[in-house]
This record gives sequence, structure tokens and C-alpha cells, in this order.
Amino acid sequence: MKSALETLSPTRVKMTIEVPFEELKPSLDAAIKHIGEHIQVPGFRKGKVPARIIEQRVGRAAVLEEAVNNALPTFYGQALEENAVRPLGQPEITDLKVPASDGEDFTFTAEVDKRPEIELPDFSGIELTVDEAKVEDEAVEQRLTDLRARFGTLKGVDRAVQDGDFVSIDLSAEIDGEQIDSVTGVSYEVGSKNMLEGLDEALIGMTADETKNFTAPLAGGDQEGQDADCTVTVTAVKERELPELDDEFAQLASEFDTLDELKADLTAKAEVDAKFAQGVAARDKLLEAILEKIEVPIPEGVVEAEVHSHLEGEGRLEDDEHRAEVDESTRKGLKTQLVLDAIAEKEEVKVEQQELIEFLVMSSQQYGMDPNQFAQSLDQDGQIPAMVAEVARRKALATVLEKVSVKDTAGNVIDLNESVPGTEDFEVEEIDEDDSTEATAESTEKADA
Repeated sequence: MKSALETLSPTRVKMTIEVPFEELKPSLDAAIKHIGEHIQVPGFRKGKVPARIIEQRVGRAAVLEEAVNNALPTFYGQALEENAVRPLGQPEITDLKVPASDGEDFTFTAEVDKRPEIELPDFSGIELTVDEAKVEDEAVEQRLTDLRARFGTLKGVDRAVQDGDFVSIDLSAEIDGEQIDSVTGVSYEVGSKNMLEGLDEALIGMTADETKNFTAPLAGGDQEGQDADCTVTVTAVKERELPELDDEFAQLASEFDTLDELKADLTAKAEVDAKFAQGVAARDKLLEAILEKIEVPIPEGVVEAEVHSHLEGEGRLEDDEHRAEVDESTRKGLKTQLVLDAIAEKEEVKVEQQELIEFLVMSSQQYGMDPNQFAQSLDQDGQIPAMVAEVARRKALATVLEKVSVKDTAGNVIDLNESVPGTEDFEVEEIDEDDSTEATAESTEKADA
């Protein structure tokens, strides 16, 4: 097999591939054998039908179609390797010429978006400034209030609903007189805003056994976003009573004997959170600084496919304003991914098996799935290489973060070992791409090692 490469743009190439008949013949033989195992010809045992008879019965075109469908991905992959092309997305196959008779070559053309060449600058000169890691009294008091709320009790009250109350409600929604959904006896915290839009406003001021109507867009289901006529009935009103702040509460809510000890511990935890926030800010600012320093050609085909898929999934293909928003975020996400992949490659980032396991466990918790089932599902869908690449990107950014200068607004140098968050707290918008890319393959091999 031989191939010729034509560069169409910094992000797209065209490969013309010629396969001698001798190299295609094993696929033709395999196709004939496969077809022969599934047809019955009088006078011949199943699977023993001569190739000549099979071609007569099903036609040479059918044999060629199966042979080419099975062989083309292999020859395409060989051409990618021969020309050192790292693809993004699926190829566009054209000019397909199959051998009309034995001895003729098999040729085709493949156009595909590819990873652009990215020249990485020296990042060591980057200077980042983040806010001071101050612990305000309000932050400690909020922690204390949240802890008291965990040990609070609900008490029924005979008054109108106020913000922060807990209510038992019956709720129904209908569109054009047809009931869409209804629930009874639901407990809801007023002000949490985690149900229907406008529900909190409707509840405030209501009393037990009172009913009110309001209009709200549905939050889910087949008619998500459509306005519905909603009816809510309050069946009970309760308020949360918080325990007294004293040594007894400290003993109830913690391992400490006194309230002062509990407050000191909450202050220490708030300090840890403040340093953690510094690390998050430094990481985010570093990523923005990196993206500003590097020009990256963006493969238009990948962007168009991703935007179309996103809008199609939302049923908003005709929404031009939303399309522009999705297009912008997709371009930024793809640029981020490509830059971090380039850094990972340059820094020879390796993904250890334990790091991958920890990432999968963390991800499974976000989806509320058992880690083993989550990993099996990813494996069945062929998504493990994508997970490996994602961990490599996170490690790549952490590698750069170790080389830059980070200070707070008071001029203090930040110890990143104390404040930088783990890879599980870093998110890069994923763009669908061909799992056969060289970078992904390398990351997979390193993880398996």
C-alpha cells in the first residue's frame, strides 16, 4: 500500500491511498468465506461452496462491498501512521475505486481534520495574582449555622409561609387543560429554588390548606420549557429550630468538648478552604493566560459537527443566537483540549493506573453510579482512552502551574503544594474525537504499562 498526502489547511489533510490487488485479496477471500457460510447452494454443503459459485449467486459487487467495508479502516489507519497524521473526527471517504477484476488496484481518497501543530512558548515567565486567603468571621459563622441546621428540628407553626420554612405541598401542572404531572405530600424548603420556577414566590404568604395557581415553564420531560398552569396547595407549614450554641451542642455535633474548640476547628477548616480557593483561582487564571499566549488553528469540521450534535440534542437547530453561544464555547473547549494535549506530549506526562482509577471513582460518584459498573460501561462504549487523555490534560496543567510565579494581592508568594486542587476538581469541556489519535493511544499505552 502507498499513500500521498496533501495538506489542505493547518487542520485538514487529504490522503490518496492505493492498495495493490494482492493486499486486498485476503479481504476478498475472507468476504467470500463469510458469505459462503450464510448461503445454501444445492449440491454443496454449507461453507463448502466454491468462490466462483458464490460470486455467481450473490454477484461480485456484494463480495467487493463486504471486503472493502472490512479492509478500508485498516488501510486508512496505515495511511494515518505512514503520514504521521493525528486525526480529529471521522474521515470523508471519496473517489472509491474497487477492482472490477482480479489484478486491479483498490484506491480511495480520505479527507480528515487533524490535530494542528502547536508551538508552545516558555511558560516560566507567567506571573499570576490571586486574592489573599483571608478567613472572614462571616465564613466561620456560616459554617456554624450550617452545622446547627444539620441538627435542627422541624416544628409545625400556625402562620403564613416565610422564606426558609419547610412546607408539605400538593402540586400539579397542566397544559391546555391536560394534566402533565402531579405529586402529593411533597416536603419542600421555601427559597431553595430547586423545583418549579415561581413556586417560591407563590408559597410565601400562603397558609395551611390554602391553594394558589401560578404559571411556570416545565423543568423536565417531553414538554420541558413549555409554560404550564400550576396549582399548589399547602398542607403544613414548619420552621426549623436550631439548637443552642453551647458546649452541649459542640459535644453533640463534633468530637470536641467545648464550643470554643469547635469554633477553632471550623476556623482552621475555613483557612484550608481559602487556600484551596487560591489554588482554584491560580489554576483558572493560568489556563486563561496559556490560551492567550498561544494561537491555535481550529478544525472547522470538528466544531460544526459538535455544534450540530449539541443543538440537535436540544432540539434547537434553528436557534441562531444559541448556536453562536455554543459555537464560541465549543471553540474555546477544543482549543483548551488541543493545547493541554500538546503540553502533555511535550512534558511526557504519564497516566498511572491508580490515577485513572481514582478519576473513574470520582466520576462515578458524580453520576451516582457504582464505580465498577461505571468503568464497565465506559469500557463497553470505548471511552476509557478518552478518560486517560482527560487525566493527562489535568496533569499537564498542574505541571505548568509548578513553573509559574503565583502571589496574592498582598505580595505573598503562594505555596502551591498547599493550595492547588487535585485533578478531580479540574474540568475541560470534552470534544468528541477519533479514539485512534496518536495522543490518546500513547496515553492508553502508558496507563496500561
